[in-house]
Amino acid sequence: MGLARADDAGVYRVSATLALIQTVDFFTPVVDDPYWFGQIAAANALSDVYAMGGVPKTAMNLVAFPIKEMGISILRRIIQGGLDKMTEAGVVLVGGHSIEDKELKYGLAVTGFVHPDRILIKNNLKVGDHLILTKPLGTGIINTAIKAGLAPPELVDKVTRLMARLNRGAAEAMAGFEVHACTDVTGFGLIGHLAEMVTGSGAGVHLAAGEIPVIPEAAPFAAMGLIPGGAYKNREFREKQVRCGESVDQTVRDILFDPQTSGGLLISVAAADAGPLLAELKAAGIDAAARIGEVVAGPEEIIQVE
Repeated sequence: MGLARADDAGVYRVSATLALIQTVDFFTPVVDDPYWFGQIAAANALSDVYAMGGVPKTAMNLVAFPIKEMGISILRRIIQGGLDKMTEAGVVLVGGHSIEDKELKYGLAVTGFVHPDRILIKNNLKVGDHLILTKPLGTGIINTAIKAGLAPPELVDKVTRLMARLNRGAAEAMAGFEVHACTDVTGFGLIGHLAEMVTGSGAGVHLAAGEIPVIPEAAPFAAMGLIPGGAYKNREFREKQVRCGESVDQTVRDILFDPQTSGGLLISVAAADAGPLLAELKAAGIDAAARIGEVVAGPEEIIQVE
């Protein structure tokens, strides 16, 4: 798997029983604390391997740092945060590369393993599948509120820890069930990533707006107009594929397009396995996991929200 379609990572078959998953991701700080920024960036980069059904094994640091404007102690804290998250994931840091840049950036190039028969792709949806989301939405809106100085410290801490949480537990839980497709929800928002799943699948999707997990504080901030610029770009790009019922208010619509940082897995699982998988996720401590909709026969490539 390579450039022919937009999947979460590239996959290269090594043998009949082993394939390599390769991915890279880095970004500018989303929180002020350098240690937590390192944790979040690492969790985000590792997530694509989990979304492909694999296990991350090695990583290399990618660093752009304004050494003339910032103390080296800040970089040390970022790297330590990333290293601690890799250690939690059982990933070995094998190297990296750094450059001097006016804008701070950090992330990872990651290699993982997967059996070739167990690779999960985005657009393998099956009619009748149920859709499960493992993390609540709203991090983009909350981060916008943080930048505006409107988020209390306890909310900052809660959202920081949510973004730093690995998708490892969710990936391990879904491994024992009939999962047909998977992706992780990041910068394109729930609708954007779901649109990538439904495009070319020959199916459509029905979402139950009231079942979609959302960070409680995100809704009032969205109602105040604290919407990140990326949400408007996401809506502009994908709104033709979305049909919202009259009962779905504007705040909910904004949240559906909200760009996420290190969001959860979006899993398309056989209907018979949806309940057991959800129970397994809850048992693994993934309390926000929820069944948010199902794959339907049509209209094709359309996301209906009711």
